[in-house]
Amino acid sequence: MIALGRLQRLLPTVCTLAAALLIVPPDAQAIPLLNGFGGPNGYGTPDHCVHPNDDGSYAGADGTGDPVAIDLRPAFTGGLRFFGRTFNSFFLNTNGNITFNAALFTYTPQPFPVAEQPMIAPWWADVDTRGGGQPTRNTICYHIEPNRIVITWNNVGYFNAQNNRLNDFQMVLSTSGTCTTGGDFDVEFRYNRCEWTTGSASGGNEVGLGGTPAQVGFDAGNRMNIVALPMSRTMAILDVCRTSNVPGGAPGLYRFQIRGGMVGAGCTGAGQPCTVAGQMGACGMGVTICSGMSTTCAQVNRPRPRSCNGFDNDCDGMIDEGNDLCPTNQVCDRGQCVERCQPELGCLTGRSCSDRGTCVETSCLDVTCPAGQRCAGGRCTGICDGVNCPWAQACRAGRCVNPCADVVCDGRDVCDGDPRSMTFGQCVPGCQCRPCAAGQTCQPDGQCTVDACTGVTCPSGAHCEEGTCRDSCATAPDTRLCPNSEVCRVGECVPGAMAPLDAGVAPTRDAGARADVGRVADAGRDAGRDSGARVDSGSNLRWTQGSTGCTCRVGVTARSPRWPFAAIALGAALALRRRRRSARR
Repeated sequence: MIALGRLQRLLPTVCTLAAALLIVPPDAQAIPLLNGFGGPNGYGTPDHCVHPNDDGSYAGADGTGDPVAIDLRPAFTGGLRFFGRTFNSFFLNTNGNITFNAALFTYTPQPFPVAEQPMIAPWWADVDTRGGGQPTRNTICYHIEPNRIVITWNNVGYFNAQNNRLNDFQMVLSTSGTCTTGGDFDVEFRYNRCEWTTGSASGGNEVGLGGTPAQVGFDAGNRMNIVALPMSRTMAILDVCRTSNVPGGAPGLYRFQIRGGMVGAGCTGAGQPCTVAGQMGACGMGVTICSGMSTTCAQVNRPRPRSCNGFDNDCDGMIDEGNDLCPTNQVCDRGQCVERCQPELGCLTGRSCSDRGTCVETSCLDVTCPAGQRCAGGRCTGICDGVNCPWAQACRAGRCVNPCADVVCDGRDVCDGDPRSMTFGQCVPGCQCRPCAAGQTCQPDGQCTVDACTGVTCPSGAHCEEGTCRDSCATAPDTRLCPNSEVCRVGECVPGAMAPLDAGVAPTRDAGARADVGRVADAGRDAGRDSGARVDSGSNLRWTQGSTGCTCRVGVTARSPRWPFAAIALGAALALRRRRRSARR
């Protein structure tokens, strides 16, 4: 009976150990650690390594005496800005972390926040390096070079001097690859081997599991600001060797950005367009940013004065509303001020002068479309449906425009004008702040240019591709550019009659257009009577904002006026009218 009772008491422990052995493979290897920094194992010279200990800290080259603060200014001359304070040194602690105020000897990870102890912890747990085996295991070393600090816990064991399971991980602090303010830096955690979570003094068992597992994250030491991986202090912390917070990143790779002293990118899904709840128009445009380990939708724009640009600038739910947005004798038509049509002069064939003073399809005169749509052929359709635009232009409010024309980027960011890029029309760091891709050269304006096009100047209406100037109006034979009643000339969509696709004339040219076709300036540009669409759902502009990043916003600067073309067209029309009257006399 006594033996049976002991067996019953031991059964839960046996089951726990068995389950742990099933959950954790004996050797979970992931991303390799950075190497080549000197010393017998390549992780740092002997004078930069922590002597074998339990619950200790780096204590200088001889390893005796009190903990020694490590000067980080050889890597970051202005110090590191971390949660409102700037630090010039740090303490390297055996138990998987660095601290900034003082050395930390605590072996059981306390839940963040911890008072008065600013900390970065790639693996806060009960590390014990007294098990020997140096330099192939149980080594903790640091390496400092300009713009980078690398700290490695190489194949370390756990308390009490156990080596049957080992953890191999690394922390890299580096200057940001983008333009940032002083003291900003990036943090990278690299996990190559994750085999134990807990020392025996933290409630762990003889195989380094159970009890209070490791904690990973950042703590400001002010009892307010923390970022901890959600699997911290659970058995799931072993998953850091199998997962990553970097989209497409290798298992075991975690990256974070410290911007303005705050952890700005410790999550996935940041930088995506989103809609700000309760906001309308331009104010509803947002971008996802990191908030702790999750994302939130941050507002990009604030209300601005109304302007004729195809956006709800004042965020009242109406686009380009009012009759006072344009000069006298002009009307706001799809985000652009155009000359009012005159009934006696008429519009292009199939179009009529509306009550608003714009030329619309005759079949659309009495059609009112819902928000985000336009009238075409007497029917309502998407504001940009069926509209193909020339090179380096995108459809907005039913027009083909340069998506960077009204975008203002902050700081040293630039608007990406390459239509082949995933960030076309977005603010991105200039190439002085981020390197260009292979085969590209950084230009003084912050844009990257393909090497073959560097120094190549193309005429108006053309662009460079692989060193050759190509017509920006060129397109596939079965594709039309520009909205209805517009044609592509010199790389832009302008009023004009389009030859049918089966007429044997390239649709990108205004072949056969009559001399009096352009007699009404900006005729044929009306997107239909959409009764002040509330949302510019056809806009191709996207918005990005990092933790300090850029905010691409709609400016209120006017486009280059088109009145000279209107004046020429109007003059030609009047001259033609006088000749006809003279002929009748």
